Order: sequence, then structure tokens, then C-alpha cells
Amino acid sequence: MAEIFAQKVVVLATGGTIAGSAASASDNIGYSAAQMGVRQLLDSVPGLDQVVAGRTLVAEQVAQIDSKDMSFAIWQQLALRVSHHLGQADVTGIVITHGTDTLEETAYFLHAVLPAQQLAAKPVVLTCAMRPASSAAPDGPQNLRDAVAVATTAGACGVVAVVAGKVHAAVDVQKVDTYRLDAFSSGDAGVVAYVEEGIVRLVRNWPLAPVDKAHVAIEKLAQLSHWPRVEIVMNYAGASGALVEALLAPLAVAGLSGEQARPAPPVRGLVVDGTGNGTIHQDMEAALRRAQALGVKVVRSTRCATGRVLASERSEFAHSNGLSPVKARIALMLELMQA
Repeated sequence: MAEIFAQKVVVLATGGTIAGSAASASDNIGYSAAQMGVRQLLDSVPGLDQVVAGRTLVAEQVAQIDSKDMSFAIWQQLALRVSHHLGQADVTGIVITHGTDTLEETAYFLHAVLPAQQLAAKPVVLTCAMRPASSAAPDGPQNLRDAVAVATTAGACGVVAVVAGKVHAAVDVQKVDTYRLDAFSSGDAGVVAYVEEGIVRLVRNWPLAPVDKAHVAIEKLAQLSHWPRVEIVMNYAGASGALVEALLAPLAVAGLSGEQARPAPPVRGLVVDGTGNGTIHQDMEAALRRAQALGVKVVRSTRCATGRVLASERSEFAHSNGLSPVKARIALMLELMQA
């Protein structure tokens, strides 16, 4: 007889505004992020037991930070914990509470590194809040409730973000507003689904991890002591090659307490946040050619909110395959790790 497991939903907390607190309930901007622990966060969501519908909620505090301070070390730890839980037969889905500022980067990172066979079977759902938990009208409890609803939906899979009743694919999601509760968009790709009264209404297929990605094994990721250095430079009116040249020059980081200077890691890649269709000022372009000649990988993206860089026969630099600059940076780091 096959062994029967009690189904579980795992909630991994990393801090963020959703766990934030301010001195006044009317203050939605002057708060401190990452003040509430995961168990207290779950207890603040009314009716969560109805959404879970008999499943067990397993809570784990992976980090407790403002997401503007997200680090590679936390990404490594988070990916390992997510992969571990996805590998458990009794886990039906995973919810990650996160800050809004770098949610799209964490979502894409997990999409890129988690094993495709795991993501094809179960959902990894990131959620967040624009108002702190102490707000008179917090949005976090509803977002968390909706995220659990997605994590328990039959057939749900892949890495998604759930905010303001909308389900976004990790590849497409982007924060587009500084204050509104509905602060995220999927651009011209559109949302994956809507969550309405705890029911998920699917409008396009669940996202799948690409099978042709330059995959960095979870085991290898765990052993990394440093990541390839990839920087983003922006094109604009009057741009020059000075920033690129500075990044190529020998650099030293002086200690604040006067200790001996130590060399900074060399730049391995540059992502250009280009204008329009990834266009680049001629002076910056000349510096980027020099960077490429020195072995630095250059990738063009665009600062436009929608659309993607389209390559032509005259293109000298690789394009970002539709990724935003911050996601193209992650993809390039992973590519350089693989190489």
C-alpha cells in the first residue's frame, strides 16, 4: 500500500515591508521593514485556515531584511531551501514573503536556477506588500492569503509573484510604481492569472522553467564563494565611456578603518540599459568595444518599460532575450558561472 502523506504548504519568510512596522498606523512610508516574524505574519491573516483547507502550514524564517539589501548569500540559502522543500513528496507548493524592491530579481533568479523538473510539478509563489503590517489598511494579509491560494491550486507550477490579486510570471514581473498597492506589471506579456475570492482564474499557461538554460546546479551554487561581477551601465543624452573605462581600470577598495587596500573583483560582464531598441551613445559604444576586446561580456537591454531589444545584422553586442536590465544581469552572472 502506498504511504499517504499529509499535504503541506511551506512559507519561507525573508522580511520586507509585508513584515514592517511604523510608529503610527497612518504612516505607510516611514516604517522599518522586516520587524515581524513569519509565525506572527501568518497569524495576522484572517481566514487562512480556510484557504489551506486541511493542509499543514510549515513556516521558516530564511532571512529578515529590507529587500533593498538582498544579497547573493541569501539568494543561495533561499534557493537551497526552496529546492529542498520542492523535493518533499508531501509539499504541494511554496510561498515566499519578500520585499517589493528586489522581488522581481529574486523571482527571476529562482526561475533560472531551480531544477526544471521541480518547477514543472509545483508552484513557487512570491508575495509582498506596499504597506507595512502596522498600517491601518495593510495589503500584506490579502496578498499572503492569495499567494497561499495559488500555492494550493491544482496544476499550478513555476515561479510566480502574487500581488493585488494578480499572478505574474517571474520572467515578466516588474515593479512599476513607487506607492500604489497594484505596483507590479507584466508588461505586454500580461498576467498569468487573477485571484478572485480565493479562486484562481487562469488566463494563460503557467510558466515553465526553460529547458535550454545555462543551468547552474543547486549543489554548485551552494559551494560558490563569490559570484562573477556584472555591472549595469545606462545610456542617456550626453553619455560617455567614462563609467565603462572606470570599471575596466584597476580598482582598489580602501578599508574604512585604514587597513591595507584590497583589489576589487574584476568586471566579467556589463549590461547596457540602453535607450529605445538597446541603442548606445557612440562614446559609450567605443568603450564597450574595448571592454569586449578585453574579454568582458557585453549584453544590451533597454530602459523602455515594454518591448524587447531586437537584434540586427549590425549588432555588435548580444541582446538580453527580452529581459530587463536587472534580470539580464542575473542571467549573465549565471552564464559566466557555467562557463
